[in-house]
Amino acid sequence: MADSDSDDSESEGGLGNVSRVVMRPPGHSGKAKKGHLCFDAAFETGNLGRVDLINEYEYDLFIRPDTCNPRFRIWFHFTVDNIRLDQRVIFNIVNMSKKKNHLLDGMTPIVRSTTRPKWQRLPNQVVHYYRSPEHRNHYVLSFTFAFDREEEIYHFALCRPYSYSRCQAHLEQLDRKALPHVRREVLTVSLQHRRLDVLTITASSNMDAPLNQRVVVILARVHPGEAPASFICQGLIDFLVSSHPIAVLLRDHVIFKVVPMMNPDGVFLGNQRCSLLGIDLNRGWIDATPLSHPTLDAVQNLLADLNQRKDVHLDFVFDIHAHTSLHGAFIYGNSYDDVYRFERHIVYPKLLAQNAEDFNSLDTMYNRDPKKAGTARRYLCATLKDSVNCYTLFASLHGYRRDSPPYFLNYSEEGYYRLGRNVARTYLDYYHVVGVIPLGLPVSPGALKRAGRRSRPRHRRRSRSWPSREPRRRTPGGRLVALRPHQVQCYCVITSSSEDDDEEAEAYFLAGRPFPPPRGLRTSPPRGLGLGAAQRAGPARHLSPPGAPRARRKVGGRDGFSPTYKNTNFPHTSDVRRDTGTAQLLAGTRGGDRDDEY
Repeated sequence: MADSDSDDSESEGGLGNVSRVVMRPPGHSGKAKKGHLCFDAAFETGNLGRVDLINEYEYDLFIRPDTCNPRFRIWFHFTVDNIRLDQRVIFNIVNMSKKKNHLLDGMTPIVRSTTRPKWQRLPNQVVHYYRSPEHRNHYVLSFTFAFDREEEIYHFALCRPYSYSRCQAHLEQLDRKALPHVRREVLTVSLQHRRLDVLTITASSNMDAPLNQRVVVILARVHPGEAPASFICQGLIDFLVSSHPIAVLLRDHVIFKVVPMMNPDGVFLGNQRCSLLGIDLNRGWIDATPLSHPTLDAVQNLLADLNQRKDVHLDFVFDIHAHTSLHGAFIYGNSYDDVYRFERHIVYPKLLAQNAEDFNSLDTMYNRDPKKAGTARRYLCATLKDSVNCYTLFASLHGYRRDSPPYFLNYSEEGYYRLGRNVARTYLDYYHVVGVIPLGLPVSPGALKRAGRRSRPRHRRRSRSWPSREPRRRTPGGRLVALRPHQVQCYCVITSSSEDDDEEAEAYFLAGRPFPPPRGLRTSPPRGLGLGAAQRAGPARHLSPPGAPRARRKVGGRDGFSPTYKNTNFPHTSDVRRDTGTAQLLAGTRGGDRDDEY
């Protein structure tokens, strides 16, 4: 027997969700007692349509379909309270619409409580996804749970939610900083009058009078149930607006237009794929109208304006999604009859594969499936100029595989943020390859100022591990350099004699200027460059052979995001190999005709 504590079960925040429904056993009347569980999903991003009490310990839960569309039932998010200490229950989610998903691969729901706000995954031992004869042989997700604190409110969800309010709070925080290189505007409002924001991120000199600047457009969260897309987009935004030297260099040459939430109504209502009217927006690009698709129509007008302008060059349209059945991060691109356009089109995914440890090249593909004609990737590549690259980036709801232990990692919020930063960093590599941004990373003004001073040599004790026994090869200048497989092809040794000289040498290195060491000093690699040891050698005034590209170094830690040059604490992702040869860039990624694009 179910009862409701509220008369507002059909409010805007609920729209069909259960609202403070208390599950009383048969024959019980009066005030609910401890242990009569109270279910609620009438809040932002909530989704739970019905609860059936099977017995004292077991409950059947029904996901509410998307508004005006009964097809999609995957996302769930609800709360449980009024529990009894050490009460043990079984929850059965009985009406999931997609059978093939990460639950078959071991993904489990997540839970948090009032005093433990960090989301945690349930252990695999208590979660089962199976065909149930008692539910017409449909797939059922069952998990057991023991409540350990009486006064807590417990939240259960398929994956970490990212709400419309959280997006607005993040954008308002950027507004309060009043950064000169960030501008927030409203493209339009949704059917329920929620904002469709667009961020313009570029150097202040490019805001109003750009001069042949490149433009990158980022779209995210067209499907409400794909919360990882918002985490990725936030990581990308936070990196681009930061003072990191890579971000500064990108802002000088590129204008970024970011639409962080394409479907604000669907996100607020807790839908899986559709808008308020039950329309899958990623199939509606081909017939978008201001009445039924106001957000798509506004973005189409923005792209059309950028495509026609003479003072900017639209290069990328990047649509960020999440995937419910494939692991890691991967890209869907387009195939073209023009071989030169296709070769240019696959360069960016190849570079991202080198920057992101979680990138899955096996699931990256390029096609022109007519069934996907209404997606952003297919529609925009046909309507925009041939020079525009349109991609769909997917990230798994579950995790990604690695080549070393642990061989599989679940995605966390930081993992999605890191992927967003790697997406931004890869734009620098791409524009290096095509020649838009000169080779050589930016240098902080302080480092360049220190590079103009020379300090007197000071004695520094060498470690016992010197010289290194790693394999070495001879450079064109005659010096021996220790190499490792993960290092960039054009790294070179810089000589120095003290800690101050290390900083000066690094500044010269990043600025692409030769650093003349004092005569008679033993060579040693500067700190933070990640190079092996070098043998004794005389002074060298050129760090690379004539005509060769300047050496470039990945600064700010292994994942490239930190306001400083070294001593970063971000977790390891992967070492970058910046191979710029055409054959190396264009080889190795498989194509296909997989029919599971979101």
